[in-house]
Amino acid sequence: MKKLLNHDSVCRMIRCWFPGRIDASTVRIHTDTSDFFRVDYDDVVVLGEKAYLIRHNAREGRFGLDDEEKFWVKSAFDLQDGSRKIIKLVFHERFTTRIGDIEFECFRSPKKEARILDLVQNHQNFMHGYWITDEKGNIVRVLDFIYGKPLSTMVEDIRLDHETYFNLRFPEIMDQFIECIRAIRFIHGHEEKHGDIRRDHIIVDRENGNYRWIDYDFNYRQRENIYSYDLFGLGNILIFLVGKGDVLLPNLIREKHSALHQIRSEDENIVFHNRVANLRKIYPYIPDRLNRILLHFSKGADRFYETTDQLLEDLDEYRSFAGLN
Repeated sequence: MKKLLNHDSVCRMIRCWFPGRIDASTVRIHTDTSDFFRVDYDDVVVLGEKAYLIRHNAREGRFGLDDEEKFWVKSAFDLQDGSRKIIKLVFHERFTTRIGDIEFECFRSPKKEARILDLVQNHQNFMHGYWITDEKGNIVRVLDFIYGKPLSTMVEDIRLDHETYFNLRFPEIMDQFIECIRAIRFIHGHEEKHGDIRRDHIIVDRENGNYRWIDYDFNYRQRENIYSYDLFGLGNILIFLVGKGDVLLPNLIREKHSALHQIRSEDENIVFHNRVANLRKIYPYIPDRLNRILLHFSKGADRFYETTDQLLEDLDEYRSFAGLN
C-alpha cells in the first residue's frame, strides 16, 4: 500500500500504460474521495493496494435527457493490469415517486450495492466488481466494464417491422429477459432489491450474449410489498420488449392510428401514462395470454404481481401455450 501511495511509483505505472500521453509528474493522487467533483480527468485514485487512472465522468440517457453526466461515476483504468473499470463514489440522493396510489421513498445506498456485489459475484446476469473503503471510510465500488449495448438500444436498432420482429426476434429476447427476471428473483430470495430496474440497466454483453443487470445502488421504502417497485420496473421493460419500443399516445394521435378510438384510460401504463400497456389493441396478433400479463401493469389493473415467481409462472404458461418451451 505505501508503495502505491508514493507519487513516483504511481507515475511509473502511468508511463507503462500511457507512454508519452500523460504528464505523470502533474497527476494528482486521491485517497479521500469524499468530494467527487475534485476527482477529475487524469487524476489517480488509490484504494487499498490498487491505483486507478480516472478518465471521464459516466453519462447516461434517462427520460429523454441524453448524455446526462453522473459526476460521482468515473470511467477509469486499473494501473496494475490496464483493464477498464467503472468507479462509483459515494453520492447521496433522495426523492419520492408514486405508482398509481402507491408512494415510494427512494434513496441511494452504497452499502446496499456493496452487499449485492458480494452476493452476485458469480452470477452471469449481473455486473461484477468489488467494494472498498477509502481513507475516510467512503464505500467505493470498483466495477468491471461490460462491453456491449443497453437492451433498449439493441431493440431499437432492430430494423424490422413489428410483426416480423415479434415472430422472429422477440421469442429469443424474451427467453433472455426471463433469465433476468430469475436473476432478480435470486436477489429477492436474499431479501435484497435492485431498486432501479430500467431497460437501459440491462447490458447485452457482446462477449457471451448474456443480459446483465447494472446499477443497483438505489433503495426504496414502501410499507406493503418491499419488492413491488422492482416488479413494476420489470413490467415496464416487458411492455417495451413486446412493443419493440414504447407505444406512445402522442405518436398514435399524430399518425391518426386506426386503433386510437379503442384506447381507454385503463389501457395506459400505470407508471407512464403516455404509453400504451394494452398492446393487443395496437397489434392484434399479440396472443391474449401474453397481453393479459401486460395488463397487470396498466392503469386498469385490479391485481398486481406481488412476487417474481407469479410473473415467471404466467410467462412460462404463455411460452408453453405458444410452443416456445
